Amino acid sequence: MKSHLSLILLSTLQCNADCEYCFESKTTDRLTLDRLGELIRKVLDYMVEKSLATLTIYWQGGEAMLLPPSWYEQANDLIRREAEARDKQVFHSLQSNMLAYNTRWNKVIAEMFGNSVGTSLDYPNLHRKLLGQGPESYNEIWGRRVREARAAGIAVQVIAVPNRATLEIGAERFYTHFVDELGVTEFQVNTPFPGGEATAAKQELPVAEVEKLSRFYMELAEVWLERGYHHGVRLGPFDALLQHFSHEPATLPCIWGDNCANALVSIDARGYVAQCDCWVTSYPDYHYGNIFECSSLAELLKTSPARQQFNERPIHLIQRDCLNCDYLALCHGGCPVRTYTVHGSLFEKDPYCELYKALFGQMERAARELARARVAARAMAA
Repeated sequence: MKSHLSLILLSTLQCNADCEYCFESKTTDRLTLDRLGELIRKVLDYMVEKSLATLTIYWQGGEAMLLPPSWYEQANDLIRREAEARDKQVFHSLQSNMLAYNTRWNKVIAEMFGNSVGTSLDYPNLHRKLLGQGPESYNEIWGRRVREARAAGIAVQVIAVPNRATLEIGAERFYTHFVDELGVTEFQVNTPFPGGEATAAKQELPVAEVEKLSRFYMELAEVWLERGYHHGVRLGPFDALLQHFSHEPATLPCIWGDNCANALVSIDARGYVAQCDCWVTSYPDYHYGNIFECSSLAELLKTSPARQQFNERPIHLIQRDCLNCDYLALCHGGCPVRTYTVHGSLFEKDPYCELYKALFGQMERAARELARARVAARAMAA
């Protein structure tokens, strides 16, 4: 029985960047501490009702660091008090573009976020920009802030999204840039999707180039296995897949969850509730409701027609597309929002299906080869 809930909490919908492929609709809304208290009490009461023991809050935006460190210190105290009153555990994770980072953040990052922060940078960077400036300025400021954070002892994990230029330079150059040039030893490569309002940049994303994208992912996996795996470099989703196929505990990306509606919810600074940050900021027709306008989160989720569609998705996929797939128990049909942004429906399989299957097969073979190598090494040492 699952006893954990994940909450993607958008503390503000403001942003200090102007990324051309962003799926969010930006506003000036910010979450007040009073409203945070009401929101958290309803979330924790839902956990009591459902016998859920732990909560992880993924603080995002907009840009989460546009609220000051003092706000998060007060938020941390407020949440701790409410959780202790209900005998619940709460963990916090911070995702930021790092553009507003300075040393005033060090204390709250250490105390609330485990001295760790997640951020994003693409290579080559075509679409992440500052307001009124180009990618070069973004890269320069991002790099400076990340170096400062590392100097303060903060662990920085990076998410990258491939674009067409990424496929042109290839996996070797991509890996070298992050690991050898930037010193990044923990990063993740996410597949692109054209969520939110249509833009020219989203039309240029390599969404339809699944074959090319598959080759890039498989080449990147080989580079990592050769140059990073034995040297402590963590590269997602390859590392988690290797653990999975090695029969070790693994935390797989949410895109391959059995049904993300079972254990994940997102709430934005206005109180709107949806499946994840992609849905709550981009697709109001798929909002479950507003947490400030309901008596309980449990009732809101139970009566939401939009959430019912998410719950119905797995059976539709099994009936139509995925029943005979060898990796159904691992993939479950993939990501709903990637599906929706490409097909306009929840009831299709993920557009990256062929990429996933190729990657699963590759990492399954790699796990077998590593297992054989360990057995051989033990036999020689005996």
